[in-house]
Amino acid sequence: MNKLFEASDLIHVYSRADAIADGVLVDVTATAREAGFTVPVAMTRAAWADCVEWTEETDRRKATSQDEAGRLWDVVWMAHRAALRAAGAGCCAFEVLRVPREGQGIRPRSAVLTMRIGAGDAGESVITISQPNED
Repeated sequence: MNKLFEASDLIHVYSRADAIADGVLVDVTATAREAGFTVPVAMTRAAWADCVEWTEETDRRKATSQDEAGRLWDVVWMAHRAALRAAGAGCCAFEVLRVPREGQGIRPRSAVLTMRIGAGDAGESVITISQPNED
């Protein structure tokens, strides 16, 4: 049998653990478990920056009572609700309302995120939450 690639042909493998260590993915498993998830959950850096990240400087500029813990809870709770509705689907989109970090406004705006279930580094089920335009 002619195999296209042998294990010895691999030059480098970039694992999910590597992506988390590098900050490309943000591990949100602990909060996601509180919301009802039973598998590891991570968010892409872009999804985190848009829907969760909230600094003290942002809080002063916005003059509103937001924090990362509450924003993260909103994301994983809405993701869990979407997962229940899309039972069995490998991918689904869901909406969250969040106050954008940019500008002065404090009115919540809609953001659409995508949740995909796939295989982790050891073949286990894992979930990744991303923006719709991310692969």
